[in-house]
Amino acid sequence: MIAGAPPILEAVGISLRFGGVAALREVSFAVQTGEVFSIIGPNGAGKTSMVNCISGRYRPSEGSIWFEGRDITRPPANRRPAIGIGRTFQNLALFSHMTVLDNIMVGRHHLLRRGFLSGMAYWIGGAQRDEIAHRGEVEEIIDFLDIQHVRKAPAGTLPYGLRKRVELARAVAVKPKLLLLDEPMAGMNLEEKEDMARCILDLNEEWGMTVLMIEHDMGVVMDISQRVLVLDFGRKLAEGPPEVVLTDPQVRRAYLGGASDGAPAGELATAP
Repeated sequence: MIAGAPPILEAVGISLRFGGVAALREVSFAVQTGEVFSIIGPNGAGKTSMVNCISGRYRPSEGSIWFEGRDITRPPANRRPAIGIGRTFQNLALFSHMTVLDNIMVGRHHLLRRGFLSGMAYWIGGAQRDEIAHRGEVEEIIDFLDIQHVRKAPAGTLPYGLRKRVELARAVAVKPKLLLLDEPMAGMNLEEKEDMARCILDLNEEWGMTVLMIEHDMGVVMDISQRVLVLDFGRKLAEGPPEVVLTDPQVRRAYLGGASDGAPAGELATAP
C-alpha cells in the first residue's frame, strides 16, 4: 500500500435491490492503492453483487462508487477497462473454441488505436504494427503467468486450473490498475491454489496491480490479504486486517453459528 495516498476505490452507502429482495444494504468501504483486499462472507452474503456493482454489470439502487476520485456509479461495464478496471468471473467466461493467445488478446480490444478505415488498409496502414505490439504484450503476460506451453491450445481443451489462469491472463491484458477477482481459486486443488496465489501476489508486488478478491478459502485470505471486508445478508459486518476481523464475534457467528463463539481462531480458516 502507498502510505497517505487516497483510496483507489471507495464504495459509499451501496444498496442493491431486485424487486423486494435486498442484495446489498448500505455497504461502505475503501480499497487502498497497492493492496490485496478480500471480500468474504457466507454464500448469499452479497459478495458477487458488490463486485458486479464495481464492474458496472449492476447499477446500485442507492449509493455511489468512486475510482481514483471519479464517480463511476452510472457508466456501463464496457467503460471500465478504459479507466483501468479488469475482472474475472466466478464462472469461466472464456471462448472455448479460441486459442489461449486469442482469448487473452480479447482483453486488449479497448487498447487498439486503429479505426475501421485503417483496418481496411491493414497491410499498408498501421493496424498490423498495432497488432504486433499488442501480441508482444500478450506474450509477456503468458510468460509471466507460466502458460507458454498452452498458448496455442483451444481454451476449452485445458484442465480447469489452467483455464482459470487463462481467465486471469485475459483480465491482466486489460492493463488494469484495479483487478477484480471473483473466486479465482474455486474448484482448484491445493497445488493449483498455491500457483494462483503466487500469481496474484506477483501481479500485486511486481506489476503494481491493486487486487480486490472474493475468496472462500480462509487460509488463502489470511496469507495474501492486507485487509478484509465481511458481508452477511447484504450487510457489512466488519472491515480490517484479516487476523483482527476473523476473531470478531459477529463474523464467527456468521460463519460457524452462535455456539462457536469460544472456538479457537484457527478453526474459522477451515470453515467452508
